[in-house]
Amino acid sequence: MRDLLTTQKQNCYRELIEKEVYTRLAWKVKYGQEYSRGPSLKGLKASTVPKLPAPRTVLPPVMCTQKPEGLTVAQTAETGLQPDMRPVTPLIRSTLYQGFSKEGKGRNLYLQQRSQKSPDEKFQHPVLSSWEYGWRLGELVKEVKKPVYGRSGLVKDTFYARNGIFNSPAPTDRLG
Repeated sequence: MRDLLTTQKQNCYRELIEKEVYTRLAWKVKYGQEYSRGPSLKGLKASTVPKLPAPRTVLPPVMCTQKPEGLTVAQTAETGLQPDMRPVTPLIRSTLYQGFSKEGKGRNLYLQQRSQKSPDEKFQHPVLSSWEYGWRLGELVKEVKKPVYGRSGLVKDTFYARNGIFNSPAPTDRLG
């Protein structure tokens, strides 16, 4: 199966197709008049071809709907529309127009700063149903501390005891 997808076989197949196309064209040029498939259209006059009446299409009336652009909080309350995403702070928005993405500035820096915020901070309410599980979780869990020796108990019990290796960690062997 692997040998079917090699570059050499693909190029060979491409050349065979091109050769077949050129052979067909050469035959058509040489014998096309003698072996035509149907009646020739050269002898027909324009008057013998019937003209069909132009179809009358009735289009529905154009309804112009304007999108609300740049609505303020007061205007959204009047219209009943709520924006899904909270507005971007002016400081972060200003980074969008400064520099080039290739240099790590501009759009690149803007997207990095926006990705550092959690969806709770960027949106008014959960947009996706999967967001509901972790929505406002930051308010409940204020501070999560990593244990200094998080895996040491597990490693001591399983690795060192079975293999007969003595565990004497140095003071610099701390995590974090």
